[in-house]
Amino acid sequence: MDIFKNASRRALQGSIWSVTVAGALALSGAAYAAGEGADAPRQMSPTAKPVEHDANVFGSDPAYEDKPYDAEEQIKIYGGKTAVNTPRPLIELGRPIYTEGSYGEGTNLIGRKNLLFPAFNVAGDWRTAVAFNDNGATETGQVATRLNLEIDLQLTGTERLHAFMRPVDQGGQFTRYEFAGDDRDQGEAFFDLNLETLFFEGDFGAIYAGLADEWTSLDLPFSFGLMPVIFQNGVWAEDAFVGGAFAIPALNSPKLDISNMDFTFFAGFDKVTTPAIKDAQGALADHGVRVYGAAAFVETLEGYFEAGFGRVDGQGGFDDLSYNNATLAYTSRYGRWLSNSVRGVWSFGQDANGKQQTADGYALFVENSLVTSLPSTLVPYLNAWVGIDRPQPLVDDTGLLKNTGINFETDALTGFPKLDDTGQDTYGGAIGIQYLFNLDQQIVVEAATVQPIGGDAVVGRAAQGSQYALGVRWQLPIAQTWIVRADAMYGWLENVDDIGGARLEIRRKF
Repeated sequence: MDIFKNASRRALQGSIWSVTVAGALALSGAAYAAGEGADAPRQMSPTAKPVEHDANVFGSDPAYEDKPYDAEEQIKIYGGKTAVNTPRPLIELGRPIYTEGSYGEGTNLIGRKNLLFPAFNVAGDWRTAVAFNDNGATETGQVATRLNLEIDLQLTGTERLHAFMRPVDQGGQFTRYEFAGDDRDQGEAFFDLNLETLFFEGDFGAIYAGLADEWTSLDLPFSFGLMPVIFQNGVWAEDAFVGGAFAIPALNSPKLDISNMDFTFFAGFDKVTTPAIKDAQGALADHGVRVYGAAAFVETLEGYFEAGFGRVDGQGGFDDLSYNNATLAYTSRYGRWLSNSVRGVWSFGQDANGKQQTADGYALFVENSLVTSLPSTLVPYLNAWVGIDRPQPLVDDTGLLKNTGINFETDALTGFPKLDDTGQDTYGGAIGIQYLFNLDQQIVVEAATVQPIGGDAVVGRAAQGSQYALGVRWQLPIAQTWIVRADAMYGWLENVDDIGGARLEIRRKF
């Protein structure tokens, strides 16, 4: 829902500018009208006082007659910065994205206060990777590819229709050729033109202004359709479902020291997924689950709070797996040395009617990064968690630990191995360092561990013993639209086979 926040901030900034300019013009006009024109007595605020003029404090303007204008030297004043030729979309029709110059007058179809500026573009990336992965039970060497297409139909400045599709994979299976491993199945191609998302988003205030032909202070962004939602960097919620959402953005309270506050309300009625509800085949249930919730973002106390509450409502055979989910997080920087987030997720209210509960318990996360002498490029970090019983995200298709470290992430392409990411009846953390050189490449080195709580044989828990891992990631842009990435990890797991993997990926962005 970041689109709501960004749109509301732009609208608020525009409103502040309009009020300021209008107020200044009104005051100057009133002062002029009250007097005798240019010769009228000077009007000024009662809280201001005149100061005697002293011509000696002013000098002459510099003269450059002996120094002809040099455009190259002028650029050097600003650190030698020049325009960056950004990649353009694969298809770009109508009004272009992020370009300078006049865009024209627009089309008055739904009101002259909400003009149409139609544009259609297709952007995305194409990822191809070669990997050898040992996930314990299976070993596979493969080449796999994935195409991500973001399809956008821009209507007005605030309304658009957006879709996302992945044409060369299907049901989590990617077009690939397996060249090594006892379980290899040679090559297999997948083609799928189904839409992963298809939603409309806009702003009720802008739509009303266009239809009624009158300006309004209403700022109410909304969206509906098969739409993605993400809260708390995906830890609490990251899913695409059929539903709707709206936000009340850009609130503030000087008395409570709140500089910005947003509230978002959402509901999903189909394609809601959660690790707590699986179908008869053991896959995440894609139907028969609903979700209702609200989230808040509050900037205050030299940091910001994130909070949320939701209800996952199972339908039909999933009734007894329904549960509630709450979250609260606070992020701030302390002194000039530590950036810190403390985040909690609590799953409760599930009545499994005598069966094993799948969503009950809580998890606490602490995320830290040190501020070094190179704060933008050298970032040491230490993230830790403790999970009691079976905490779950509100909606997601992965576990709670996706942001804990690179050793808890797969690659959504080759099945790259990872440590247990559920956070259930475990504690542990990841310590690492990220270096961005001169902002032209990235390397991350990390060590991580998962430690079980309550012994090694807890029923239903993925981690059946202690787990340790070392991981490294390197990325390099080799051209304006090409990125090379390499990953490697090895994990030592008690009571089960060790895991490990190495992969090389090339990505073409457009």
